[in-house]
Amino acid sequence: MKIMTLLLLSSNLFFSSCDETLKTNKEIQSTTEDSITIGDTVSQLSNNIMVIYQDKKNIYWFGSWQDGLFKYDGKSIVRFTAKHGLPSNRVEEIKEDELGNVYINTSKGVIKYYKNQFSTLTETNEDIDQWDLTPNDLWFKNFTNGQYIYRYDGTVLHKLKMPKNTIGEEWIKNNPSSPLSPYSIYCTYKDSNGNIWFGTSLAGVFRYNGKSFDWIAESDVNEMHNGPANGVRAIIEDKDGYFWFNTEYKYNIYNKSSSTKSDKDSTTFYDRIKSIGCLDGKKDGDLNEYQSIIEDDKDNLWLAIYLSGVWKVEGEKIKHYPIQVDGKNVPVFYLYKDNKGEIWLGTEENGAFKFNGQVFEKFLL
Repeated sequence: MKIMTLLLLSSNLFFSSCDETLKTNKEIQSTTEDSITIGDTVSQLSNNIMVIYQDKKNIYWFGSWQDGLFKYDGKSIVRFTAKHGLPSNRVEEIKEDELGNVYINTSKGVIKYYKNQFSTLTETNEDIDQWDLTPNDLWFKNFTNGQYIYRYDGTVLHKLKMPKNTIGEEWIKNNPSSPLSPYSIYCTYKDSNGNIWFGTSLAGVFRYNGKSFDWIAESDVNEMHNGPANGVRAIIEDKDGYFWFNTEYKYNIYNKSSSTKSDKDSTTFYDRIKSIGCLDGKKDGDLNEYQSIIEDDKDNLWLAIYLSGVWKVEGEKIKHYPIQVDGKNVPVFYLYKDNKGEIWLGTEENGAFKFNGQVFEKFLL
């Protein structure tokens, strides 16, 4: 009996040891798989950087319009393209959820990056009229059809039909053969009350509060006038609660239900206030339509003007930072404030720049 007991104990110890060995091997294998680098290590970023983002782990992400996605960890740069799993080499949006997953919106779909792996988000068309709003939603542009937008709730990528307004429908009626949609989304923004704002290509800007849509479609935010169409490419709420769109006006937004203004037209939900006007002070200048806007840690606003550099608005003071290479103005596109409050700039032809406290310097390893 003693011999049998010893044999059983030895057998149990053997199988237990084997289980631990197998478990350890699986853990090592899993760790190895998670650490695989699926991109190509490169020495510099692309020349066209149209979006910049720093995630919760302080990793920088740079999106290009034609050269894919770049990941910078403070030491090296890794490039991802279609051959590594990107749906397209054109990247326009980079966002992150509350769990730290990074999402990349390309011209051919949205993907999630997690543990060095890409996975594609599959859209659903079953509830295109069922708009909703929850605190952790991520909103994405739809590049294939400007009549729709995406809402990702952490599980499902909902394809939603855009709301309409009068000037948008009139434009469609007057341009029946145009492939463009006046409702194509250029930007999204969440305000301090949790409402989501959308800037469109032609039809103005609207707010969604979870129940209804409120449009601002005056001539300075729509593009129905003659001339080039910039669209509403940037939205921000400043420290005083004013909303800025790429226009010479700022808007003091309030909720209809809480308004006590008896002289306010019941069809509007905002005050329209003259602001800084043209940045260079000229009456007929064209520096009131900007590509991007951010607020720094001191509540100053920074604006990127396509061929006129970066402008800092500090109260009533305005300072200009020209962005030039070899004496020529660089087309600028995207401003971004990182986790430390440092300011970055993406350009169309000359890569990324970083503000050093005095000037914007080109970012190089």
